[in-house]
Amino acid sequence: MKKRMFIGIISFLLIILLSAQFKSEIKRGAIELLLSDQSIPRCYISVYKEAASEYEIPWEILAAIHRVETVFSNKDPMISYLGAVGHYQFMPRTWVGWEYPGTELGDINDGLDITDIDIIKKYGGYGVDASGDGKADPFDLLDATFTAAKYLADYGAASHDIEKALFAYNRSDEYVDSVLYYYDLYKQGFKEGKLDFYCYS
Repeated sequence: MKKRMFIGIISFLLIILLSAQFKSEIKRGAIELLLSDQSIPRCYISVYKEAASEYEIPWEILAAIHRVETVFSNKDPMISYLGAVGHYQFMPRTWVGWEYPGTELGDINDGLDITDIDIIKKYGGYGVDASGDGKADPFDLLDATFTAAKYLADYGAASHDIEKALFAYNRSDEYVDSVLYYYDLYKQGFKEGKLDFYCYS
């Protein structure tokens, strides 16, 4: 009796888990279908422009990365299987600083609070507190966008070497090509996506 009850509970929990994941995939798929390749949710454009202006890079590159990394923050959860986190999918050691101990791929396994500004300063990380709340949080849209802009600027985007900056961001030629595809479209002329459910809240 207890065994059957246990199996029933486990089965019920698995159904809930799979159902939530399925709904997330449906939402993401629907957004990808509804958004044309040239579309950018209007709720994000001012954030891109503000961060790009601060670090003197083209704002369209931030939009393109945001599209490729999390489909404009509609990936759920915003954590990759490799451990990259947040709106722009930073590895924790990139956010905190590579001097902090962790895995070779950039993950941190000791429960560190990667939003701690003092730790980021100490270890030379890229995390930025753009929202002014005393934390640099990869799950905060402003913080993540400004951090991405800072990183790209340091690796060549501020001097117009977009491809170099993108390869530093993710060392994959396929990734660079994917981002450049959207970047070029946005530079040619983008369309504002006006539906609210595109936007992270």
